[in-house]
Amino acid sequence: MTAPTPRRAVLVAALAVATAATAATVSGGSAEAAAPSGPPAPPAPRGPGRPVDNRFWYSYAHWLAGTHQGTTAVGGARPGLEIGTPLGRTEYADPHTGKKSTWEYATWTSPPHRSTVPATEAIASWNARTPAGTWIQVELCGTYADGTHTPWYVMGRWASGDRDIRRTSVDGQTDGRSTVWTDTLAVDAPASGLRITGWRLRLTLYRKPGADRGPTVWLAGAMLSDVPDRFTVPASTPSGQAHELQVPRYSQETHAGRYPEYDNGGEAWCSPTSSQMIIEFWGRKASATALTWVDPKYADPQICHAARSTYDAAYKGCGNWPFNAAYAATYRQLAGVVTRLCSLTDLETLIRAGIPAITSQSFTPQELTGAGYGTAGHLMTVIGFTAAGDVIANDPNSPDNAAVRRVYKRREFENIWLRTKRHNAAGKVASGTGGICYLYAPAVPSVAQIVALRAVGVL
Repeated sequence: MTAPTPRRAVLVAALAVATAATAATVSGGSAEAAAPSGPPAPPAPRGPGRPVDNRFWYSYAHWLAGTHQGTTAVGGARPGLEIGTPLGRTEYADPHTGKKSTWEYATWTSPPHRSTVPATEAIASWNARTPAGTWIQVELCGTYADGTHTPWYVMGRWASGDRDIRRTSVDGQTDGRSTVWTDTLAVDAPASGLRITGWRLRLTLYRKPGADRGPTVWLAGAMLSDVPDRFTVPASTPSGQAHELQVPRYSQETHAGRYPEYDNGGEAWCSPTSSQMIIEFWGRKASATALTWVDPKYADPQICHAARSTYDAAYKGCGNWPFNAAYAATYRQLAGVVTRLCSLTDLETLIRAGIPAITSQSFTPQELTGAGYGTAGHLMTVIGFTAAGDVIANDPNSPDNAAVRRVYKRREFENIWLRTKRHNAAGKVASGTGGICYLYAPAVPSVAQIVALRAVGVL
């Protein structure tokens, strides 16, 4: 089990070219041919009362917009952002290795986005390809309701590998009004009424001097939210339809003690284990070459690989939510983002469209019947619902792979996942995740998947 930083959120969505895919379906053409050529459309209005706003850039038109300093938009089946003519060179001293290296770099700054929700929290997401000798930095600058701005906060320094730099969040970032907690930008005193009403994103792409190609960013953006403080949440009404997706089952506990340099080994690998289940549900797997470093005596070596590939050197754990989403998107034509959902009805909508989800929750042993444990923070994969509306989950905190599938009571699961306040085992008030979820799905979703993602506020 993992105990993530309080109030962090993760959801991953199939976004990368959804708008183009929709147009292609309607017109009968290809997704590439249907890519929009004009300026990005404004975000679709959200449903009444939904306390979450998502905005992501992923189309060729999106990448043409914004401010380019050495970057260029690239087209194709999966449009992206790359280095054109580097802006210059800079030196980066890796705080986790002490290694100093010189890099060419270029930057792209998004257009300003005005959130549909005046927010207390913001979480960035990105999908990128970072071959050897490249990496990216993602920053976010928020606008407060009074028109002033936050600093440019670093939301992640990221590469899919760990040979050039160590993947890391950045501690100690604050302006006295808001603070970055690992992967979440949070208003320090929400009760004061202070809110973030807009934001911009800045991407800096790095490569070794003289290289022909740099990294490619396929998707970037953020989720803003203002979930009210609550110990309990309203009960949703079950759909009455049983539906279960056949998602592979993996236990984190079978990896206990392995590679303790990555978050103390498998006992804390709930996040990468959950990520790997859904990656393989979509038919993707790590290559044999990628797994050569894993001891051949270990079963399911891809779980060890997922842990190494999501490890945050500053957080010293594998539970950084955007890092998990970014890892999923390193697989062929998969996309991933971080968001919040508002009810189990949202999850049922996604499951019926064939999209499983990873949820984050905290609870005592008495609060989730059948779990047999308590946790300050744990990720599991929701794969379906019974006819009565109970939740079918692949819970990685299980003794072996065969025991991973669980059925949890609907009302209990909904409350421990969506609440923002709880009483811990010591009886003290602690935080809850407020509906955090990862979604991984095809970069070009089906029409049914697009409809579902729009219904839950992701598109």
